[in-house]
Amino acid sequence: MKYLVRDKLFAIGDDYWIEDEECRHAFLVDGKALRLRDTLELKAPDGRVLITLREKLLSLRGAMTVERDERPLATVRRKRLSLLRNHYRVTMADGTELDVSGRILDREFAVEYDGELLAHISRRWLRVRDTYAVDVVREDADAALLIAVAVCVIRMAERED
Repeated sequence: MKYLVRDKLFAIGDDYWIEDEECRHAFLVDGKALRLRDTLELKAPDGRVLITLREKLLSLRGAMTVERDERPLATVRRKRLSLLRNHYRVTMADGTELDVSGRILDREFAVEYDGELLAHISRRWLRVRDTYAVDVVREDADAALLIAVAVCVIRMAERED
């Protein structure tokens, strides 16, 4: 399943819809302005908060936490000791890890678990300017989590740049 994200609206305090392949609203990204730290909520079309993304305040390398139902689900960090500048690690609450690598700022990267592709993020398929797609490859994958990971990694890469 592919989800379309409009890049130009990607700022704190802005709310924007992520659409599915049939141009239906799939998720709302609700930027929380006037907070001490960068906070976003990924909501279902009915307004339910599915995932909350928060910038970690006291992190040397920069990190964001992913929460579900106010409980930590994952932490996203730039990978240490990587030859690739655009390599991130997502550490899940249960200890498993997802790898994110590719050209983050160009919106050409992949999310993998143990070498298996879970999602591919790309502008290549689209002709619409300032839009990229999150293609969730596995049907049993958590689409909201993978979109949240893409949002975190892009925000972190933009800050580092």
